[in-house]
Amino acid sequence: MKHDQALLNRVWCQVLLEELCRFGVQQVCVAPGSRSTPLTLEADANPKLHLHTHFDERGLGYLALGLAKASGRPVAIIVTSGTAVANLLPAVAEAGLTSEKLVLLTADRPVELVDCGANQAIRQVGIFASHVCAELDLPSPNTSIGLPWLLTSVDQVMHRQAVAGHAVHINCPFPEPLYSDGEKALYAEYLAPIASWLRSEQVYSAQSLHLHNTLPIGEAWWQKKGLVVIGSLPLADAQAALAFAKQLGWPVLCDVQSGVTSEWSGYDIWLQNPKASAQLAQAELVVQFGSRLVSKRWNQWLPTQISSQCTYWYISPQLERNNPAHLPQRHFVASAQQWQCQALSEWHCHSPHAGWADELKWYSQQSQWVAEKIAKQPISELSLACQLGQWATSATLFLGNSLFVRLADMVARLDGRAVFTNRGASGIDGLFATAAGVQRTQQQPLLMILGDTSALYDLNSLALFAHNPLPAVLVVVNNDGGAIFDLLPVPAQQRQSLYQMPHGFGFEFAARQFALAYAQPQNLTQCGQMIEQHLASGQGTLLVEVKTAPLEASNDVKALCRAVAEL
Repeated sequence: MKHDQALLNRVWCQVLLEELCRFGVQQVCVAPGSRSTPLTLEADANPKLHLHTHFDERGLGYLALGLAKASGRPVAIIVTSGTAVANLLPAVAEAGLTSEKLVLLTADRPVELVDCGANQAIRQVGIFASHVCAELDLPSPNTSIGLPWLLTSVDQVMHRQAVAGHAVHINCPFPEPLYSDGEKALYAEYLAPIASWLRSEQVYSAQSLHLHNTLPIGEAWWQKKGLVVIGSLPLADAQAALAFAKQLGWPVLCDVQSGVTSEWSGYDIWLQNPKASAQLAQAELVVQFGSRLVSKRWNQWLPTQISSQCTYWYISPQLERNNPAHLPQRHFVASAQQWQCQALSEWHCHSPHAGWADELKWYSQQSQWVAEKIAKQPISELSLACQLGQWATSATLFLGNSLFVRLADMVARLDGRAVFTNRGASGIDGLFATAAGVQRTQQQPLLMILGDTSALYDLNSLALFAHNPLPAVLVVVNNDGGAIFDLLPVPAQQRQSLYQMPHGFGFEFAARQFALAYAQPQNLTQCGQMIEQHLASGQGTLLVEVKTAPLEASNDVKALCRAVAEL
């Protein structure tokens, strides 16, 4: 049989990508490169796949993260060899902590060109270490290896991802030539053993997995004084957890990432009040839905509470440990919707302690009142956070890391909206790119709020918003550096030079460079009007720069916490 290496490379990629489609991949993120040509051209040729492109692999990884975060489906990433692969690591590390499913398809030089001084060749195998749940180092395509082997090998990796979540790495070494005008009919005989698979729509080798949960049937747990905590969750799950708490009349503490609120909001503030903290300590059962809570006070309070008199349940469909304080914990592997459905349909439980923590609602009300009183400046970070729940209520919300997400968790009241963050590794990189991926999946107006240092870190990802068919508002809160360090006990003498690192930059010309609209409001009312008007306009991206004094937010937070602690 006549041999055409470029065609054979593409046959392998055709089979690989078709199998990924059957595992749920619908979107592929592609960076430019020659070595990745077989993957790129076959992805483009597959009508089941929608391609997204970006010139920067680091941003591309975060774009894929956002797509996966919003869709719940695996998303493939195609990059060329060399440092292009290494640039995916930050997004892969985040996905490893928050369970987004990324499929990394990294083109490589064939093995004989690695570790010998060949151009653009690094050791790619194992480069993501423990940050991926499975990896597959393919051989270079050759006809001595049958396509059934390729399929079962890919299936093994994808089945592991189906259980564990996270990213998987498939390394693809392609020998040259990489380009051919030939026809794949040349390899019809080679494709024959998988002909029935090609005609079907099923994965080549399937697995059936059933997780059996030891649900608390027969236990009188509902007769206890319970406390429900809702962390980072999809909105539908957060609403199910909220309904579960309301059914029992238990207090419910809602993290800002949940997108829901309760009459006990602002707990990060009022937990600093000794009387309020002591009353909440009457809880005999803590039921936590979701993970990655922002509140430092909650993470300090929980270890002091869990004991023989107070048990701790964690409900999550992910198998991974989420127990940073290493407490005695019972993990139920289920979604909040599954849990709430059983609570309503089978347990028919009514707590005799319904309303046991209703007095704490007063502390929540006082915290909000004090916050609004302190936030009286024309525009400040605290006033933005207080107002957040009133703006663009139908838009998807993406919150950056560092200071603002903490302010929002303290004072914002979000009543049923989709909220997205990168709170796994909580890095300040890749936030624009992740938000772009979220919006492309959601197909909804987007409101994003992040800090100036985060914006500078991911500036070239503004290109992903340059030709946006949907309306997006990117609010950059510019306090000239890392203002969060004002809340930490860093050495005063080095606070500016080694921690805050003031830069003195504005963002007007960054917006112009990427053809984005720009605005700089002078007060809170003007800011809200700009956001609402642009999101109602129907398309395009507006960058709103809110300039605040460096010490203002930290001083406001300290005053707020001090006032509520003294109630």
